[in-house]
Amino acid sequence: MKRILITTLILMSLSATAQNVMTPKLLWELGRVSALGITKDGKNIVYKVTTPSVTENKSNSKFYTVPVNGGNAIEVKEYKTLLTDKNISANGKYIVYDKAVKIDKVLGKDFYTDLKKSDVQIYDGLDYRHWDTWNDGNFNHVFYRENKKDAKGIDIMPGENFDSPQKPFGGDEDYIWSPDSKSILYVSKKKAGTAYAISTNTDIYEYNLETKKTTNRTEANLGYDMAPQFSPEGNLSYLQMKRDGYEADKNDIIVDYKGAKTNLTANWDGTVDGFMWSKDSKNVYFVAPIDGTKQLFVVNYPGLTKIMPRVEQITRGEFDVSSIVGFVDNSVIVTRQDMNHADEIFSYNLNKNTWKQLSNVNTKTYDSLALSKTEKRYVTTTDGKKMLVWVILPPNFDATKKYPTLLYCQGGPQSALTQFYSFRWNFQLMAANGYIVVAPNRRGMPGHGVEWNEQISKDWGGQVMDDYLSAIDAVSKESYVDKDRLGCIGASYGGYSAFYLAGIHNNRFKTFIAHDGVFNTQSMFGTTEEVFFNNWDFGGAYWEKDNAIAQKTYTTFNPATHVDKWNAPILIFQGGLDFRVPIGQGQEAFQAAQLRGIKSRFVYFPEENHWVLKPQNAQVWQGEFFKWLKETL
Repeated sequence: MKRILITTLILMSLSATAQNVMTPKLLWELGRVSALGITKDGKNIVYKVTTPSVTENKSNSKFYTVPVNGGNAIEVKEYKTLLTDKNISANGKYIVYDKAVKIDKVLGKDFYTDLKKSDVQIYDGLDYRHWDTWNDGNFNHVFYRENKKDAKGIDIMPGENFDSPQKPFGGDEDYIWSPDSKSILYVSKKKAGTAYAISTNTDIYEYNLETKKTTNRTEANLGYDMAPQFSPEGNLSYLQMKRDGYEADKNDIIVDYKGAKTNLTANWDGTVDGFMWSKDSKNVYFVAPIDGTKQLFVVNYPGLTKIMPRVEQITRGEFDVSSIVGFVDNSVIVTRQDMNHADEIFSYNLNKNTWKQLSNVNTKTYDSLALSKTEKRYVTTTDGKKMLVWVILPPNFDATKKYPTLLYCQGGPQSALTQFYSFRWNFQLMAANGYIVVAPNRRGMPGHGVEWNEQISKDWGGQVMDDYLSAIDAVSKESYVDKDRLGCIGASYGGYSAFYLAGIHNNRFKTFIAHDGVFNTQSMFGTTEEVFFNNWDFGGAYWEKDNAIAQKTYTTFNPATHVDKWNAPILIFQGGLDFRVPIGQGQEAFQAAQLRGIKSRFVYFPEENHWVLKPQNAQVWQGEFFKWLKETL
């Protein structure tokens, strides 16, 4: 009897443990894995684990190694010596680095040297602020010096008011050594002021250490050229978008063999995220979105022969391959995630087509949770196309019950909606709180062909809105969806979607949540910093009265013109340092809702940009998000 009782208690304990679900607190206790590379001896993988501390309101990092064939992870204090330093030239003589250099006069005290306490900023052109930072006249420049202590650095961009690494997100991946150690290649958009703000024309420049001369290696291309790397055989390769001003253009892999350029992915109907050469220089492996996931692909490099490059998809499954780390024997090392699991490091055997998980930073936590279930569906759109829709069901889902359901609107607008794991818009957490999530791969998303990806530009309020409604209407036919408790949520373009749908939803939704969303397309055009984006996606400027496409953006497709039809509560999040979708967008939306007597709330984060990065602010965000849903749904 005693043994039976003990066994029963153990089973009850295990059952209780299995019923734990994700919480906002637990989400921000997870370790965030970043793979740094394979050690010089090829035996271990070095990776970083960053863990936020809500108490300290900051994140802390530790570094580990794990054997390439699997095994126990070991914490290391000094990891840089374990890896090949790409910033040291192949001959070991030099090191390349970057630092900020004051070039332009911008501040009041720059012009009026006797007025040191003035806080004035003076600009003669655009690009006066970018992402979350005001231009103070400093620019990122690439330097090199001899690889010895106290050697003097040489600026290879002297006097230039251009950046490398590129702002706001560029790092040391924006510059590399040539294999012969004779030159440095770097990415820069050599435009200033207003010209900078309306263009995406970055190029790859080569600086020769002997002649001190700089050559533009990609001058003929007018769009983005970025991510330079050399093949093991010494051929320059990089990612390229063709059209100036279009930040979401098809991304192709280009190989430059002594000036002869080959586009390896020209005839493939997709867009590349990132790539890496095989050790023998015969193939290029890359990551790309496909059918609601991100997978590993390979394309052969035929050299200057007439053989056509052929793209093949290698991996398949309901997960995202998020990055390529390197190659070991017959395996490729990658990071992988899905809607229930944050990034971990995996090995994929190219011969056996088998996976092996190498890091287990969060495995114990996930093993203790009841996980949400993701379903892949296809919905017929109003124009007769098949659209993939992810449906995320709550843990311990019971089809005999009815659940409140959220339509999730992705940002971008050309961002892939795949098996990603977000620490803010986390589907696992939403499902754990008892909500079904409907996440459609609506028009504008990569992974379904270039045509599908491009259909959203200049048509923000058109077919894409029908796609959203087709998705929620199709899923709402299920008996377990509570049709009287539908919500609509999203950020950035997803926030625009929430604002726009609030005026056209015909009483489908009971509540809305918009984070850093575009509310007024005209004032958005007048205040955002990367003007090229609005020029392309809006079709032009609001003062172009003869431009029918642009005028439709500023009238019919402007959420502000449909506020008279708003009839549901709306929660508005806004970052004070968001210069991409500036603060006025959230303020205008909140003011309109309040003056119309609509239940609304404005949650303002003064020190956050387009995202929410500080741990305590993130907890507030989650608290307000779920509190609002509880109040209104």
